[in-house]
Amino acid sequence: MSKFKLFYLQFCPYCQEVFRWIEELKEQYPELNSIDLELINEREHEELSNSLDYYYVPTFYYGDEKLHEGAATKEGVLSVFQQAMDRQSQEH
Repeated sequence: MSKFKLFYLQFCPYCQEVFRWIEELKEQYPELNSIDLELINEREHEELSNSLDYYYVPTFYYGDEKLHEGAATKEGVLSVFQQAMDRQSQEH
């Protein structure tokens, strides 16, 4: 099963905003809680981060597929979660 990942930096304001939106969206749409999101600090996992094709954080991946890179909107984060749910359901 593919993993849903979020690459971030600790002091990135765009990443902090995405974290707030994720919490809000999970409250608003409880079905999003069923998705397992792996949080990856790119400074702590440089080898993995460098092996993927992205430049900006926050960046979402599902497996090896990049779903979003860089600053996001709340609607964009919801769209990323919906894409992850769709891919997850296709794997089952």
